[in-house]
Amino acid sequence: MQRYVRSAALAAAGVLVAGLAAGCGGSSDDGKSGGKDGKGDEKGGGQGLASQKLDWDRCDAPEGGTAPGSEWQCATLKVPLDYAKPSGETIGLALIRARTTGKGDRIGSLVFNFGGPGGSGVSGLPSFADMYDSLRERYDLVSFDPRGVGASEGVRCRDDKATQAAEEKVDLTPDTPAEEKAYFKDAADFGAGCARGAKKLIGHISTADAARDMDLMRQVLGDDKLHYMGISYGTELGGTYAHLFPKRVGRLAMDAVVDPSADSVGHAENQARGFQRALDNYFKSRGQDPKAGTEKIAKLFERLDAEPMRTSGDRKLTESLASTGVLVTLYSKETWPMLTSALDDAEKGDGTALLRLADAYNERDPSGRYSTQSHSQRAISCLDTKARSTPEEAKKRLDRFREISPVFGGFLGWDTAGWCYDWPVAGQHDSPEVSAPGAAPILVIGNTGDPATPYEGARKMADELGKGVGVHLTWKGEGHGAYGNGSDCVDDTVDGYLLKGEVPKDGKVCES
Repeated sequence: MQRYVRSAALAAAGVLVAGLAAGCGGSSDDGKSGGKDGKGDEKGGGQGLASQKLDWDRCDAPEGGTAPGSEWQCATLKVPLDYAKPSGETIGLALIRARTTGKGDRIGSLVFNFGGPGGSGVSGLPSFADMYDSLRERYDLVSFDPRGVGASEGVRCRDDKATQAAEEKVDLTPDTPAEEKAYFKDAADFGAGCARGAKKLIGHISTADAARDMDLMRQVLGDDKLHYMGISYGTELGGTYAHLFPKRVGRLAMDAVVDPSADSVGHAENQARGFQRALDNYFKSRGQDPKAGTEKIAKLFERLDAEPMRTSGDRKLTESLASTGVLVTLYSKETWPMLTSALDDAEKGDGTALLRLADAYNERDPSGRYSTQSHSQRAISCLDTKARSTPEEAKKRLDRFREISPVFGGFLGWDTAGWCYDWPVAGQHDSPEVSAPGAAPILVIGNTGDPATPYEGARKMADELGKGVGVHLTWKGEGHGAYGNGSDCVDDTVDGYLLKGEVPKDGKVCES
């Protein structure tokens, strides 16, 4: 249900956002599988599909974008639609890679997932590639669009016109019975649209399915072990993989870590706390009182709830869009000045800047086209989680959520019921299983100022992976994620682990 945490290249805002959600459990390498109930018959890949040969070729341009440079190659991996029927129908997963620069002995492929769920690795990896130049010295850099995402049978739940109408007309913090009715009707309509658009895929796009796909990918790429970098939701996917296939874990790093112990309501509380903490840090950096600054934004939202604000175009800034515009700037300390400018404009009655920030996060281009990332995100996370809170239960939580965050608590409190309301398929678990006894050491990186995946989740992930498996690294910084975020200590530690197999001491702290 983590609607505010997904991976996106925000060109309009000049920022990069990465995401989370919930994963799914399974068993280990002995051929058994399932969630916490131990059900299922996981065998690590579709029968016969591990011997397929990938036809790497120049990459096509994504819809509305440009093709990556000639150093990039793309291919399609065939995977089972249903791992319970490994010899049955298959679907295609879009892959992308850049071959190693060959400056060191090649280790293998390093697979990336940048978050979401719903983030496209095929478009994301070329965008982030400069950050990973050092890793490319010994790895082929590889990423993919998980099933139900982008070029891999991407899910579309409604068209652009309906998406914009919902943004403009549906109040995500309903205050009246009529607004509540509209809010939950829209949620139900969205789920029905996902079922129509995804058809039989709707029940086969879980995080556990994606983890099994990664193991098949590992085999087809020719690697004995999976080497992996997961960011945000990608940490949940990595933890799920480690649980399912502990003996096949190679060098696996997690950055911006999801709390695997939290259920869907716990995740929402974590996010409310994390974003409010980042907002407080923003105000402190400006020499302002966080409480007074928060109250000022909350009052702005109240005014927008009563009457949306004009912008330079024909659209207006609603409370919901404003909250998105504020929130997206908290993903990186570098974008805090954008927040200052946008809030100043809004206080003068101009909502243009906040609307542009919201559009960048929502991946809406100037022509009014939206990406389908949010559709995939919702479909995957609602299949993952069993939680189906009622409107009455959500209302009872609102006071607690607003106490945690006067700015973001109302939205996230309502979202505990609205995100998967009347969803067409049942969810798989309350919280993901990531225990991985016998796995090689896994590096778990937590950032004390991370707004979207609060720092506390990293320690919990390291603990749940198991003693001797989870190795916790702390960075005292700001923003979503640590690697490539300005800390030589973090970058050198991660590079040492991935390139040389150097495992740091559990509990290591990077001050800068």
